[in-house]
Amino acid sequence: MATDTKKKTKPLGQRLLEAGLVSEAQLNLALREQKRMGIYLGDALERLGFVTQEIIASVLAQETQAEVVNLKTSVIEPDVIKLVPYEMAKRYQLMPISKEGDTLILAMVDTLNVVAIDAVEEASGLKVDVVTAPEQDIMESIERHYAQGGSIETTMDQILNRATALGEDAGEEAPMIRLVDQIVALAVKNRATDIHVEPDEKIVRIRMRVDGVMRQEVLMPKPLQAAVTARFKIMGGLNVTEKRLPQDGRITFQMGLRQIDLRLSTLPTNHGENIVIRVLDKENVRLILKSLGFSDHDEKTFTDAVNLPYGIILVTGPTGSGKTSTLYAGLGMVNSLEKSVFTLEDPIEYQLPIIRQTQVNADIGMTFASGLRALLRQDPDVIMVGEIRDQETAELAVRAALTGHLVLSTLHTNDAVGAIPRLVDMGVEPFLLAASLSCILGQRLVRKICPACKELVDNPERVIAGLDIKLPQGAPLELFRGAGCKECSGTGYRGRLGIYEVLRITEDFHDLIVNRAGINELKNLAQELGTKSMYDDGLSKALSGVTTVEEVVRVIKS
Repeated sequence: MATDTKKKTKPLGQRLLEAGLVSEAQLNLALREQKRMGIYLGDALERLGFVTQEIIASVLAQETQAEVVNLKTSVIEPDVIKLVPYEMAKRYQLMPISKEGDTLILAMVDTLNVVAIDAVEEASGLKVDVVTAPEQDIMESIERHYAQGGSIETTMDQILNRATALGEDAGEEAPMIRLVDQIVALAVKNRATDIHVEPDEKIVRIRMRVDGVMRQEVLMPKPLQAAVTARFKIMGGLNVTEKRLPQDGRITFQMGLRQIDLRLSTLPTNHGENIVIRVLDKENVRLILKSLGFSDHDEKTFTDAVNLPYGIILVTGPTGSGKTSTLYAGLGMVNSLEKSVFTLEDPIEYQLPIIRQTQVNADIGMTFASGLRALLRQDPDVIMVGEIRDQETAELAVRAALTGHLVLSTLHTNDAVGAIPRLVDMGVEPFLLAASLSCILGQRLVRKICPACKELVDNPERVIAGLDIKLPQGAPLELFRGAGCKECSGTGYRGRLGIYEVLRITEDFHDLIVNRAGINELKNLAQELGTKSMYDDGLSKALSGVTTVEEVVRVIKS
């Protein structure tokens, strides 16, 4: 039921405190984080893991008995959206959702914001009734329905139909700014991790990597190339006139209340500069192991290792396999005011509250090794090293673990067991390695079946036979797939999760490590101790209907 309300507003923090949902210490910490990051209190509370957006929406609705609505499934008429200006919707965190006679139904984050209600009533000429929804849902709905000024195709047509030239100077004009903003907004909406702007002889192709797979999104006329390239370079602080050398830059893109970090890379080609933009969306950072895809057993094994006061925890896998997310989830479990936590990263992908994060810069001598050496003088309890790349970094990490520090890092190996001979080959003394290693994870990312078009596979036996795979004994042969729909752009997949092998380094491994045992001996022991391989974890997820066996085979074989 919508609510007509104009009561005195009580601060969100006070409401949460009175409801017993946060402590005074938690609220004070969130207020400091709010001030430091320049974000809303609700965002700060959620980032720190104290409450969820759903809890905040529920608390804000209690005083007015406002109905909590699901904006993700709401269909809103364009005529209703026009009743409230885009800037007003953004400023007051509200979304018009329907019109009933002379009454406008308005979804608001803070249902007691009298100033916002008055502003909407004046702008629309209608009486306002209020419902509520989580802040994130409202801001995403605003960006989705207001569409930042129309479609990409419409904006391109408008630019091409103008009489002015489309050189590099056009990169600072409003239509071109809107076009590039729309491209980035589309990438964020589609959960893309990378945007590729690829010049060809007669066109410019824009592709995006979604769920680890490249797909074409936009074909852009060649005359727009110079201005679009210039716009991206201006945003990234690059030299617009330098076209012969590769350049790297950073962009902070504001999308509603969301701040998206973009990493820009240009490369000269025979048809112009190729641009790749890495999209780092804080909203996609998941700091809970279960949400990453960990089974109960693997979650407990990893959690037990993270809760140790010292030791080395390694996450292994190729580039793009989700190693950083796993490290951040581990840090999230130990991050508190009682511990001193530091990171060395290249680059810093996401800002984490309380934790001190340092960017590695080899050009000025700030390497992982030199940074780790300096960091050990900063009285740390927990250290995250983005990657162990050389002998010096590896030896320093081992020394840190042996002197009472918990060290988390990554290594490029195909599986968990492979990390042991890799570190020995780097020059780490086996007896020191055996004494310091506590846990090794191997991981990959697989695409999840789209829940909107999920269906049973008609002939699962034929699928299994065609892939030449063996299923666990007694496993029920029931497989699922995605038929393809609008929600997943016809792919049958939406979102990704990890498949893991979590190897706890117990005393059983010590003699093998000290004696430089081969990879097969180490794998045999891991199997004897009940360590599930990534392949088996993937098949388990396929048989439970989360992903497909084809996807598991594709990822493991690649």
